Amino acid sequence: MAATIVTNYTDYEGLVIGIGHDFDPEFLKNHLLKLLPSDKAIVGFSYLGGRLDLWHLAQKLGKEGVITILAGPQSNVDFLGEVGWEAYPHRFAGLRESFTFALHGPAEQIIPLLKGEGPEEVSGLLFYEEDRFRVNDESGWREEFLGEVSWENLFRLTSSGLEPVRISCAQVVQQIGCPYAAKKKLVEIDYPTNLNDKPFPKKGKVPLTLQGCSFCDVARDKGFGLTLSTSTVLRQIARLPEDEEGRKIPFELVNENSVASLAPLLSAIKDSQIRISQVNLVTRADWLLKAEPRLREALQLAKFLKVRILLAAVGLESFSDQILRNLNKGYSVETNIEAVRLMRRLKEEFPENFLYATSEGAGHGFIHPTPWDSPRTLGEARAFILAYGLNQDILPPRSTPLIIHHACALGEWIRRLEEEEGLKLKRSGSIIEWW
Repeated sequence: MAATIVTNYTDYEGLVIGIGHDFDPEFLKNHLLKLLPSDKAIVGFSYLGGRLDLWHLAQKLGKEGVITILAGPQSNVDFLGEVGWEAYPHRFAGLRESFTFALHGPAEQIIPLLKGEGPEEVSGLLFYEEDRFRVNDESGWREEFLGEVSWENLFRLTSSGLEPVRISCAQVVQQIGCPYAAKKKLVEIDYPTNLNDKPFPKKGKVPLTLQGCSFCDVARDKGFGLTLSTSTVLRQIARLPEDEEGRKIPFELVNENSVASLAPLLSAIKDSQIRISQVNLVTRADWLLKAEPRLREALQLAKFLKVRILLAAVGLESFSDQILRNLNKGYSVETNIEAVRLMRRLKEEFPENFLYATSEGAGHGFIHPTPWDSPRTLGEARAFILAYGLNQDILPPRSTPLIIHHACALGEWIRRLEEEEGLKLKRSGSIIEWW
């Protein structure tokens, strides 16, 4: 979407190159330099995921005179560095040496810069100048920029040059941010039971004011922005590539409470005569339960339209109440179990139109290990997993270790522990290594 905005509103052509973990940095750098205009070479990085190899690539390009821009989630805090890094040298010191600018917020803020405006006048821009950071105020989200998406501008780099990537699954934006992250809540996070693979001897709690799940840096970054109109969402869907049957390819509906809004959207799709194949949903377990009547209504529509609904990810995260509380999920294991029961019932009622199992492409959230694991929490989780046969259809092949980005709420939890208990945990780029 950002590349589409650049192409539509500036003299630049926005190309997107997907970069795997096995790329040759020198080959990629040299190929990019051949592609870029010599007088106004600009490369933007949309999301880094803590990848140091991409930071090094940006630094190499900068040394060749290329303007490099860091954008996407956490671009501001990753550019500025971890809280207190000046006083604590082991903390993440930021990315000002890798990127010329960072852009935080809506992509269209970059348009004035690409048209020749000075960086001081560009909303949402961050840069380092005269030994200090400059942080410009952001502009708000504007719906008129969020309906046009080109799916013909994505490439991968091969030995023979750029090769178009065939898109088999897309995303359609309906909501920016997370309503759960809009609410502030005072939570006491337990001291860890283990750090650096060693038992942690002390007990205690760290009070934190949280917005959203304690591990989620994206929700904290975006808060709750806006929900797009149905007409804007339909414009995105209409631009999606089609499959062999002339239907739009499967797409994830980007909306933290997508289950509740699905039936009206399917009704609008039916009225607009757009032919779709599959909608993928991501949601919280409690919101899934609350939206059961509306999900049933949507599945009836899906049955009529011969469309599949994949519940691609439900944020179960854990089957220990203590760990769910420390993750600030806002619900209990019983909520997770009720969500599992509902998914299984719906599969029996709508076998052709409702998908939810790992074998059907779902990947429900399951975070393990965590710093609060103990024989008690592990025993509790195992009991639920065995009692309800969660290995059969719910649990992914591999769990996801708890990742603590320096700017999420648990990053503050770690810093409090460090200061109060005299600790010093290693950083791997923007990630804090608690394990």
